[in-house]
Amino acid sequence: MKKKKFIKIAKEVINLEIRALQKLKKNIKSSFDEAVSQIVRCQSKVILCGVGKSGLIASKIAATLASVGTPSFSLSASEASHGDLGMISKRDILILISNSGETRELKNIIQFANRNKIFLIGIVSKKESILYKASDIKLLIPEVVEAGGIIPTSSTTSQLAMGDALAIAAMKYKRFGNLEFKKLHPAGSLGAQLKTVEDIMLKGKKIPFVNKDLNMKKALNILSNKKLGILIVQNNQKKTIGIITDGQIRRFNQKNINLYSTKVNKVMTKKPVSIDKDVLAAKALSLMNLRKITSLCVHEKKNKLKTIGVLHIHNILQNNIS
Repeated sequence: MKKKKFIKIAKEVINLEIRALQKLKKNIKSSFDEAVSQIVRCQSKVILCGVGKSGLIASKIAATLASVGTPSFSLSASEASHGDLGMISKRDILILISNSGETRELKNIIQFANRNKIFLIGIVSKKESILYKASDIKLLIPEVVEAGGIIPTSSTTSQLAMGDALAIAAMKYKRFGNLEFKKLHPAGSLGAQLKTVEDIMLKGKKIPFVNKDLNMKKALNILSNKKLGILIVQNNQKKTIGIITDGQIRRFNQKNINLYSTKVNKVMTKKPVSIDKDVLAAKALSLMNLRKITSLCVHEKKNKLKTIGVLHIHNILQNNIS
């Protein structure tokens, strides 16, 4: 078979799945709103279950829901009838996924849910099916042409899209944002990009504070001990009024002025650049690049004169933030 024939098949498969998604989009009804509301209000877990390929889709949807703040897991349909039904409590929401809605393995789960008054959402294509009739909320997937004729392809694509839509709608309803997402994704490059300034800044005794009236001889000792290449200058009320960098000290020294006896406030740069602790570290890096500086003072809310931390370019590089 020539390569162009394979490309033709690929395009046919994708076109069939696109058509399936277009049909699904037109078929979204008010039952979708009801399903999202129930998921958001759930005080326990959302449990997903399907058979075969639909079971794999159930696992993916459960993982997506969990990653955006809705406690979820998938249940094996075959194992459910051998004791795993005990994993489902009356406060849970059960989402069953089946193209036909008549799959034998799901019947025991449906009966258990109805008998114990467990809220049931059905993602199904057949209105005449047991699953459709038994569900408290019915999310109807339009009947579609499978790309392989009999192999679940277009139908599972629709199921997955429905699950993604439920997860994202619930996420937006809960206002689940970057800070919440970061807590659930601490590892990997995505977690690194969601770190805030507060996550990686230096604080407490590591901040190189000096008083404005201190002479530079003593200030240089602090500079050497803190090993940051900067000094944060405060007034007598502990408010930040300036910054001194290695570069400033070298330039001042070239003026043939007695550096050691000079007071800190004669060397400092006034009004140092400060950033809020809740800003993403990636944005802080962008600010550093824009201002061509290697350190930022860190403040909380609008109180820019109270420095609670220092962010150095080394902190950003060590955390793989770009």
